[in-house]
Amino acid sequence: MTYFGELFSNWNRLLGTCIALGMGAAISFFTVSLFGPALIAELGWSKSGFALVGFVPMISVFTLPFVGRFADRVGPRVAGSIGFTVLTLCFIAFANMRGSLWEFLAITAILGVFGVMTSSLVFGRVIVDRFDKARGLALSIMMSTSPLAGAIVAPFIGKVIAEHGWRSGYYALAAICATGGVLALSLIGRADYAKAKERPPLRISKAEFLTIARNPVFPMMMIGMLLVNVPQTFASAQLKLVALDKGVSDTYATWLVSLYPLGSIAGRFLCGIGLDRMKSHIVAMLTLGIPALSFVVFAVGPSAMWLLVPAVLVIGLAQGAEGDVGAYIISRRFNAQSFSLLYAFMNMTVSAGTAIGALILSVTLHRGFDYQPYIIVCAVTTLIGAGLFGLTGIRSAAPEPKPTGD
Repeated sequence: MTYFGELFSNWNRLLGTCIALGMGAAISFFTVSLFGPALIAELGWSKSGFALVGFVPMISVFTLPFVGRFADRVGPRVAGSIGFTVLTLCFIAFANMRGSLWEFLAITAILGVFGVMTSSLVFGRVIVDRFDKARGLALSIMMSTSPLAGAIVAPFIGKVIAEHGWRSGYYALAAICATGGVLALSLIGRADYAKAKERPPLRISKAEFLTIARNPVFPMMMIGMLLVNVPQTFASAQLKLVALDKGVSDTYATWLVSLYPLGSIAGRFLCGIGLDRMKSHIVAMLTLGIPALSFVVFAVGPSAMWLLVPAVLVIGLAQGAEGDVGAYIISRRFNAQSFSLLYAFMNMTVSAGTAIGALILSVTLHRGFDYQPYIIVCAVTTLIGAGLFGLTGIRSAAPEPKPTGD
């Protein structure tokens, strides 16, 4: 089948995965910072307390391998159904909070554990199974829908919060999530690989784990992914607060939040096309390393919009590219039958990096510092993490297939 033939013949499955990622847990990632000022003002939380929202994903580190294995075992439809149901209920629970920060963090933890069932960890399996020549582009199309949805939903949710309050904002997210789940699961259909004889066992064997760990690509990719995600809290939950702290008006700060997903979209398309035509370690090193310059702008630069706008777009570019790079390397260098399990290990490092970054931010804010020390740390970890991804091309247990053009 030709490069574009794969896209045309599997358009319905690709569309289904796009809707799943666009209306799943990712919409929480792209809108949580919009709720921050309203929650802090109405419920009396501190900024350092709200910063802990980025530490909560650390809980999912211990559950991700089991979720990944479960998804490999039952297939995307069953795992996705569970994920969308729980996610919708979490948004409704947010809307009915009574003021405790711990209540908010507990719901966030549940969302983190089950929300991954609406992510590329589950639905990326559909792409890996159906696409080969155009796998990089298909992954980028699928993953670009989450920031695209964020760019569309963020201004809408921001307006709902401004006019009707944060509780209405969460009800709106619940409605979006429920609708998206029904559409996505209807389009992807039943997966051929879900036959019983092809299903891997639920238990992760010691031999299987050792085989994965001995591949030199694995530790470099895991550590690199952890480091480039230390700034995750900055992008997801703190961007508006940081912008306001630099003297940007509320209107322009909300606009910056909506620009961030646009950078992610651009990053995913550029990365996906590049992965089909270039070595993955080169694409990873370039796309994941450039945002260090943006963090320098936020740390020591002026509050001029002509600097902040491109800085936000570049940070979004890296956040968009990292998912494509990770999924592509996993699908090419490891056994595709365990894609969701391996992707779960990668998500563990994403959660760990996010949690570490959130903890650093919470501690520095609690001790009276502003956002500058944390942002400087983000710049340093971004450079080191991108460098480790570059090293994945030096040694490999198996050669990477030559990218196929159209």
